[in-house]
Amino acid sequence: MLRPGELGIAARAPLSNCSPVAAQEYTRWLATHHYENFNVVSWLLPKDLHQHFYNVYAYCRWADDLGDEIPQKERALELLDWWERELDDCYNRGPSHPVFVALRETITAKNIPKQPFADLLRAFRQDQNVKRYPTWDSMIGYCRYSANPVGRLVLYLCGYRDPERQAMSDATCTALQLANFWQDVSRDLEKGRVYIPLDIAAVHGLTEADIVDRRFDERYVQLMKDLVARTRLLFAQGAPLAKTVNGRLSVDLEMFSRGGVAVLDAIESMGYDTLHNRPAISKAKQVGLLGRSLLTHLVQKPTYSETDPGGFSFQGAHDAGPQSNISVSGSYDECHRIARAAHSNFYYAFFLLPKPRRDALAALYAFMRLVDDVADEGQDLAAKQRGLADWRAALDDEVTGEVQLVDGATALKSAAPIGAAEVLPALVDTMRHFKMPARYLHDLISGAEMDLTLRSYPTFDRLREYCYRVAGTVGLTCTHVFGFRDPRALDLAERLGLAFQLTNIIRDVHDDYALGRVYLPEEDLTRYGVSREDFGKSEATLGVRELLRFEADRAWQCYEEGRVLLGLIDAESRSALWLLVHTYSALLARIEAVDFAVFGERVRLSKAEKMLFIAKARFGRLSEENILEKRDRDRRRAGGTGSKRRAG
Repeated sequence: MLRPGELGIAARAPLSNCSPVAAQEYTRWLATHHYENFNVVSWLLPKDLHQHFYNVYAYCRWADDLGDEIPQKERALELLDWWERELDDCYNRGPSHPVFVALRETITAKNIPKQPFADLLRAFRQDQNVKRYPTWDSMIGYCRYSANPVGRLVLYLCGYRDPERQAMSDATCTALQLANFWQDVSRDLEKGRVYIPLDIAAVHGLTEADIVDRRFDERYVQLMKDLVARTRLLFAQGAPLAKTVNGRLSVDLEMFSRGGVAVLDAIESMGYDTLHNRPAISKAKQVGLLGRSLLTHLVQKPTYSETDPGGFSFQGAHDAGPQSNISVSGSYDECHRIARAAHSNFYYAFFLLPKPRRDALAALYAFMRLVDDVADEGQDLAAKQRGLADWRAALDDEVTGEVQLVDGATALKSAAPIGAAEVLPALVDTMRHFKMPARYLHDLISGAEMDLTLRSYPTFDRLREYCYRVAGTVGLTCTHVFGFRDPRALDLAERLGLAFQLTNIIRDVHDDYALGRVYLPEEDLTRYGVSREDFGKSEATLGVRELLRFEADRAWQCYEEGRVLLGLIDAESRSALWLLVHTYSALLARIEAVDFAVFGERVRLSKAEKMLFIAKARFGRLSEENILEKRDRDRRRAGGTGSKRRAG
């Protein structure tokens, strides 16, 4: 039926009626050479499933190429009909084509029905005849045949046949297909295809002609936002599937879902212009997605299960709650990894604490780091706001141990934010162990939300509110970990948090302006005759330096008041607190010593200085008198305020 040279992948195929061994060698070659991503997926699965996946892949690859690589529509349809007759023979009298010779071994071993194979052929035929989709429902109907059968075949291969898992698989596969459509709008237009539902486009004021002519404007942005949001809901509906299958398949499923969501994130971050550009997921990002999926599962201990079709399941060493498959101990390991990677001053203090408190600080830091990343990464305001809302919901779900209800029904939610499954088990364990109110963490998220919309602060009281949310909450949560009995400790912790944040604001005033933010109160700028634009100059003016000196005095007052906290926390935690306060006060002292030259090279403490502070905290005599670094206002760095932009 197939003519010589008509299909590239047929060149290495053995002759008809070949042996099963020769047929399987061919499907293995095709799967491991035609698409490199298949190797990754196969490696994650048990070895006894590899050949079965190769065989199914070969069927899908051939069917797809028959529909997509044959230029004449009539000939493509003729070949698809031929391929379906070969499929019928596979289930009846016996196949002759090498792909079906191999596939029959799989169909027999796994008892796979013909329907999903036939459904795929229906989709490939539809591609020959249908180039537009008038409604959202017609688009979803197409995905039923083009995408969902693949997920069901995977479930059959792994021994899962129940309708509950199939429904979740359908949601995930449809979401993946749609994410690819939104990503490939420009490529599909080159092929004369429009997969965007025209009724949804019309809601946003767009016609088919607007899409074909690639008219990118606010209407198209709103259309893509709508389609991306609908797709996220489908990913959320399918997300529980990964928790219902054995560990290795779970990694695959989670990785594909993460990859699909990453495509949607990439569309948002590029401004939604898929008419002219195709968002891409970098290799590093792909590796990161795989790593997160592996981390979620590899820390769990395998146990044999007679009820699991794969013969085994994965059980964490500790109960991590209903929202996560990762063990609590594994979650703490991931939190430490995030903290180490950030190279923060906070991480040095962790080593001075007993392990339970050290783990707790790592959990807090990891959560705060990931929340902060949502506010800092990308350009789309709505995406950031949604991301922070997702963190709120994920935190509440993990704390309460149940999905939140709205009017008695389960609320539709976006997929859990990236990193939530890994860090929340440890965070909630920390909150429970150290009796930490959840409102501190919600207040911290509110601080991140302020960063999205507020670019200036009229008064110091308004700035103090922001500093409480992003830094005072850090002091409060850490103080719970440090241990205290005197209620004054919490007020003092807030004071130190304010001191730390003012130190950061002073150091970063030039770079914050470049990001469109001025944190120093407008009333203080007016007092010293400073304009916002002064922070964008190459050097600090005299007025700016006097303003920063005024703010530094405020910070020093907070340090002076807050140092009393040292005597109010548990003795075994004092070295860690001493190190934190001493390090931040030393940084402020260094900024003063260089006459507030924060417009040039980044003011920082050397690694040697930090190591010396650690040694003092570990072996020295710690007291309220020596917790603060000594100020020296008379020193000045040669070269004045400097004009070299900071390097790091």
